[in-house]
Amino acid sequence: MPFKTILKDLVQSVPGATGAILTDWEGEAVEYYSVSDNDYDLKILGAHQNIILNRVREVRDRIPSQTVRETVISTDLQHLVLGAVGNDYTLVMVLERNALVGRAVVRTRCSVGLLEKEIY
Repeated sequence: MPFKTILKDLVQSVPGATGAILTDWEGEAVEYYSVSDNDYDLKILGAHQNIILNRVREVRDRIPSQTVRETVISTDLQHLVLGAVGNDYTLVMVLERNALVGRAVVRTRCSVGLLEKEIY
């Protein structure tokens, strides 16, 4: 299944989702899907969230009993769900502030599984 299809299905399955992006280990966009025409902002957001997830992983690596699989960042205007796709990629989904974060996390996990099957 193409990456774009996985991202589109993810965004469309969560009310209030506005976009999703898959980034590589350097924060570069591999593929993305957005309900708006503002792809540039999504790419910049994805690159920055990749850095944040990598920093969280570095802190967690100091206690090697567990691996960071996902994290949620909430701001005044939106939620971001970050999912680790293997050790080399990050999936970021952007949600409106009133979206259901729990549902987004569950759907992100499913999409991460699909992406891992495609990549690895």
